[in-house]
Amino acid sequence: MKILSTLFSILAILLTNVMCGVVGFNYGKIVWGKEKEGFISPASVALLLRNPYVIGNIVCVVLAFVFRKKRTDISRGE
Repeated sequence: MKILSTLFSILAILLTNVMCGVVGFNYGKIVWGKEKEGFISPASVALLLRNPYVIGNIVCVVLAFVFRKKRTDISRGE
């Protein structure tokens, strides 16, 4: 259970970092496209790309806490 708890904690941190990179890149790309290419969508559309990452991050954090809780329950003999 300790390995699973640690694995999901690390995965949550990685997902957060990837989310920041992807959203930041696409935001900049849309801003550049509005200035140079004539895109009509607002740059805030790039923020919609964070939704799958946020959902995945929430799932990873919940699973990390569940596995940590089970680890403490097992160590107490319950």
